Amino acid sequence: MSLCIVAAGKTMTLAVAAFTLSWTHSVEKTQWQEDWKVLPSGLQLVEARIKGSGAGMEPPQGSALRDGWWVYALRVGPQRRLVLAASGATGLGWTLCTAQDCREFGKVAGDTISLEPCGSEGSSQPR
Repeated sequence: MSLCIVAAGKTMTLAVAAFTLSWTHSVEKTQWQEDWKVLPSGLQLVEARIKGSGAGMEPPQGSALRDGWWVYALRVGPQRRLVLAASGATGLGWTLCTAQDCREFGKVAGDTISLEPCGSEGSSQPR
């Protein structure tokens, strides 16, 4: 599978089966991480971690505290697309890491990034 990243009107294709998305919460200034799989049916959330709790980021029921992170898995089906919007409130963007490397997106307020499985020809799927 491949992941299509659409940002600033351009599409980037990454040949990956999984990725980790991380960011800093705009109010609490703590880290949040999510592990995703890229499937033909969409992007599947595998596990999420929150480094602390607070305004709008309370760990859900069933979370476990491991090494300072609240770790949990939500039971949601594959998401056809993830749309990330940058607030500019943290001075940081979204970090997307694969087994090969990490990339940062959305540092500027108002930046919008879309993540989705690529179609068979390597482009984003029709909406």
